Amino acid sequence: MAGGRRGAPRCGWGWGGGWGCCPFLCLLLCCGAAGRLEVYMPAVLEVEIGSTARLECSFSIPGNVSFTSIEWFYVNRGHSNRVRLCVITASGVRIDETEYSERLSVGEDKALSISKVTRQDDARTFICRVGADGQGVGENRTELYTYKIPAPPEITPNSAGIPAQSSDMSEIAQCTSENSFPSPNITWYKNGEPLLQEEDKTKILTTLVRQSNGLYTVVSTLFSKVTREDRSSLFHCTVHYWLQGQMRTKDSPRVNVTVFYPTEHVELRVVTNSGVVKEGDDVKLVCDADGNPAPVFSFFKRELEDNWQDVTSLADANNGVLMLHDVNKSSSGLYRCQTLDLDDMTQHEGDVELTVNYIEGVQVKMEPSSPLHEGDSVRLSCNAHSPVALDYQWRDARGRKVVEGNQLLLSNLTFETSSNFSCRVQARSVPGLEQSKQVAVAVQGKPRIVAISSPLYVRQDEVINLTCKAIAFPRPSVHWSINGTTHEYMENQHVASNLTVRVSHDLLRAGAMCRVSNALGVSEKHIQLLDQKTSESKGIIIVAIIVCILVVAVLGSIIYFLHKKGKISCGRSGKQDITKPEARKDKNVVEVKSDKLSEEAGLLQGANGEKRSAADQVGPSIVRWGQG
Repeated sequence: MAGGRRGAPRCGWGWGGGWGCCPFLCLLLCCGAAGRLEVYMPAVLEVEIGSTARLECSFSIPGNVSFTSIEWFYVNRGHSNRVRLCVITASGVRIDETEYSERLSVGEDKALSISKVTRQDDARTFICRVGADGQGVGENRTELYTYKIPAPPEITPNSAGIPAQSSDMSEIAQCTSENSFPSPNITWYKNGEPLLQEEDKTKILTTLVRQSNGLYTVVSTLFSKVTREDRSSLFHCTVHYWLQGQMRTKDSPRVNVTVFYPTEHVELRVVTNSGVVKEGDDVKLVCDADGNPAPVFSFFKRELEDNWQDVTSLADANNGVLMLHDVNKSSSGLYRCQTLDLDDMTQHEGDVELTVNYIEGVQVKMEPSSPLHEGDSVRLSCNAHSPVALDYQWRDARGRKVVEGNQLLLSNLTFETSSNFSCRVQARSVPGLEQSKQVAVAVQGKPRIVAISSPLYVRQDEVINLTCKAIAFPRPSVHWSINGTTHEYMENQHVASNLTVRVSHDLLRAGAMCRVSNALGVSEKHIQLLDQKTSESKGIIIVAIIVCILVVAVLGSIIYFLHKKGKISCGRSGKQDITKPEARKDKNVVEVKSDKLSEEAGLLQGANGEKRSAADQVGPSIVRWGQG
């Protein structure tokens, strides 16, 4: 049974078979009461142009009788003549020659399908007529309507600009919607509020164009008067169309139109990255004028006696920007921006005061200022001028902070104290604004030798380096008592001299003298040279003595240990076999034999080559103790 059925439910069998749920009246008809053939079709069918229209036809025949024929017709609007499209019988489907012949097809459920629906198919009536033996014929109809959803509207604002003071209505924008059917409507909006036709204020002109394919293009143009407030107004258009009994819409983008109006107010302002201006900054002076188009800008700076210096040459007159690079104290003052509106030749002015923060006149004073000597004290004072409060800080030559405040007291000066000190001046309220001034504290005095390579162990004819380092101010000169190759360099207030020389007999005996002098005095020191061979011989003798002492100490320790163990006793010299238990107890004889006696027998001969007695041979290795 075909779907999409509308109207009263059927009784009995329709095409496709199957019982329906019949009400009581239908049940009476099915049980033998008089009935008639019924055909059901939707009253209206809406199809988008280019798609396929499917026309459904359902029917019911009393008495379980089959249909004999189904015929499809169409009727043009305003006409009564029917044009048959096709006939369906038990033997098959026959399609008549009509304008639909190439686009028409019949489904298994006997529904009629029309492909590629066109604009010409709109508002035609399609009729389904069903015939059955003994039941006559029945028919119903469907109105076919076609549509095409319009493309999103395109809006084109007036690009030339609209004068706000004009008394005539000017074109604001044009809205276009293409390829729609039926023709849609267009509505205009300003800031979200609909615009209606209003005499001497708003006018809307709409043009409808029918294309060759039967679709419509709608062009709507908005005319209106504008004010300077409309410089920020947003306009858009909306296309309205019907689809399946409901109103649908599509919106265009929102656009702004250029409105021309004269300048009424001018403001000159200072723009900087840090918020406050300091010397060395780049400063931008921006002139804001509320006219459109922007007027012609001129810039001036007030000088003495209320004279104004034209500085327009430093500015971008088209954009109203005056750029000042690397400003200083003299850049401070009153600046003026002047505008000229070319439409009505009116002038407007705006002023701003520029204050450049600075630090100048940094001075360092040293008391006393006379030459300083070791043990003296000195006071350093720092002062500067600025329109803002200043902080002072002292730092040494390495950049390390020494003290806060504008004074630095140095006591008990030495040569090592001599250095460069810097006074750093900062403005706490102006980040990045600071200056520094450096002062040298020089302690004067005769040279003081602080390092010398003495004593030095050398070998004769050896090439050696002798070093002498001193400190003094003024810078001293270094002289050696012997000739050689010298190399002199400065290091942290110290002067160092290296002498390269070959060691001679006289040099080894007499040594060398380093003499350091400046205008305030002389210092000298002697470098002693020692013969490295002699020192090595003395070292060997000392080592031998130490070894002998250690050997005697070890032997004494061994003898003492044996005595404590009872292995050695004091008494007459004698020898006793300690393996015999019955020996006399009044005599103790201990015999200590050397393990290497047999190996050293060859060494125990007399001076004349004669062999010694056994007792004499054992002498150095045996110690006897006995009792009387």
